[in-house]
Amino acid sequence: MKTIYTAAHKLRNPKTELDGGQLIPPWETSERAEIVRKRVEQVQLGELLEPRDFGLAPIARIHDAGYLEFIEHCWHEWQAAGKQGEAIPSVWPGRGMRQKIPTSAAGKLGYYSFAAETSISDGTWEAVYASAQVALTAAELVQQGERSAFGLCRPPGHHAAADYFGGYCFINNAAVAAQWFLDQGDQKVAILDLDFHHGNGTQSIFYQRSDVHFFSLHGNPELVFPHYLGFEDERGEEEGTGCNRNWVYGPGTPFSEWQQGLEQACSIIENGQFDRLIISLGVDTFEGDPISFFKLKSADYITIGKTLEQLNLPTLFLLEGGYAVDDIGVNVCNVLKGFEAN
Repeated sequence: MKTIYTAAHKLRNPKTELDGGQLIPPWETSERAEIVRKRVEQVQLGELLEPRDFGLAPIARIHDAGYLEFIEHCWHEWQAAGKQGEAIPSVWPGRGMRQKIPTSAAGKLGYYSFAAETSISDGTWEAVYASAQVALTAAELVQQGERSAFGLCRPPGHHAAADYFGGYCFINNAAVAAQWFLDQGDQKVAILDLDFHHGNGTQSIFYQRSDVHFFSLHGNPELVFPHYLGFEDERGEEEGTGCNRNWVYGPGTPFSEWQQGLEQACSIIENGQFDRLIISLGVDTFEGDPISFFKLKSADYITIGKTLEQLNLPTLFLLEGGYAVDDIGVNVCNVLKGFEAN
């Protein structure tokens, strides 16, 4: 399996995250991607390739033009306003307020975000743009006949909606790739999100569409981020009715219970006549993850990979979350090697 990787991800190097009322070092770091890259090389997964530049057009097929312009220029506007720290949203257009785009940097931050933990600093735009190019390059490999490919994306993407960021995500890599597949002639694409946290952005983007079906297994949003989306009664609307499925689990969920949801999702995908499968590959389901509460073990990720391979679909893997840094490389590569083992 070929892996797409770029060192441009290191350009995003924020120092602060708002967590539990404190500013702490971010959980989402460049070290995560570097450990995955090193493990890819150690297990000889396959070629490591640089992304090519598809430009902004495929990204703009998913994301609002004003939003993309904001992400590109936010840091410079923040500095020009005389702000000393990293750009962190602190005010939002709540219920009953006007949904009007402000002119100030602080106002735009709130308008274009849904959470305060994700700061913007120098290099953020360059890194998120490069991450999307990683996803598109890996998608192109699959579209051109590769059975699978791995986009080693950083920053991740599944919390980003068409016009807001949060959860460490700015451009929704899985959504951009899915739309690109459709633009190349595919009729129907499945996105299976295995991250511990619900892919609220991906769900929102495709919730009223039938050409992209979204499936997610995740921690109960009553208890964990993103809190306001990801419940089991969310099944899609309008043309997308029935095209969205969520499996929700509580604290201490073991692999045996989580696996039942995976098998149900795979059964639906197997019978759905999809052209491609995109895996939002988060491994924060791991028992040692510091901000999650599932109990999957490293060996379980091999089983996940083997299960996905049995769907016999051209499959694109894109990196999402996983914050047990010492184990992220093993867990990610166990999925990929498990997929290739059959």
